[in-house]
Amino acid sequence: MENNSEQSKDGVQEASQKQSTVDTVEKLLPVDEHFEEVGEGDKKTRHRGVYLLPNLFTTGALFSGFYAIIAGMNADFEAAAIAMFVAMMLDGLDGRVARLTNTSSEFGVQYDSLSDMVSFGVAPALVMFNWALAPLGKLGWAASFAFMACAALRLARFNTQVGEVDKRYFVGLASPSAAALLASLVWTGHSWEVSESMATIGAIVTLVVGLLMVSNVRYFSFKNIDFKGRVPFVFMLLMVLVFAVIAVDPPRTLLLLATVYSCSGPCQALLRRVKDHRKA
Repeated sequence: MENNSEQSKDGVQEASQKQSTVDTVEKLLPVDEHFEEVGEGDKKTRHRGVYLLPNLFTTGALFSGFYAIIAGMNADFEAAAIAMFVAMMLDGLDGRVARLTNTSSEFGVQYDSLSDMVSFGVAPALVMFNWALAPLGKLGWAASFAFMACAALRLARFNTQVGEVDKRYFVGLASPSAAALLASLVWTGHSWEVSESMATIGAIVTLVVGLLMVSNVRYFSFKNIDFKGRVPFVFMLLMVLVFAVIAVDPPRTLLLLATVYSCSGPCQALLRRVKDHRKA
């Protein structure tokens, strides 16, 4: 018994010494530690530090968005488009990983939102400008800025409406989906010689997609799909066929999918109005 108590005291002293060493090192660094209050039942507990795993995915998405900007500035538009799609995949994983591993936090939510602004707001706008809109001068950069500003407004509105809207739908086109449309368009035409008429069409598409983000048009969010549940075998076969079709011609297939999804919201809104008008 005495040996056990001595070992316990030694363990406590060793842990205390390690913590003291960590505190000393942190005092030497010009960075303050992050503390966050987390609700646990009826009580709030103050936690120190940040969760590593989900924030690594968010950092990867942020890096991909930044790389897309650099690639676009160097006229490597294919790499820029692919980098934005990589950012979308990582962005879709960070939240799911956080929920599956019970590592969700307010820090992660805010970090993810800032990452989205770079990857799906700044990056698509600048890549699109460098690829097609630069010859239009002020009209080109105005369209790019409008898209970027709409992405910022979309993210701010989303953050303030969490828990208040139906999770089955997005209010306005989600910023990753808007970025997917521009990225797939750039990827499809990265080797084209962009004419003035094509640049004008690109500016219109950029502006319209930006406005869809801040609209009140509802889009299906796919959040009610249970990825942990069982599905029919035919559904898995369908998924395999979808991946096979995308692999045959990724840029054009993704452009088609992004266009269909972007148009689905306005089409459904129009159909609802027609139905309501007939009922009246």
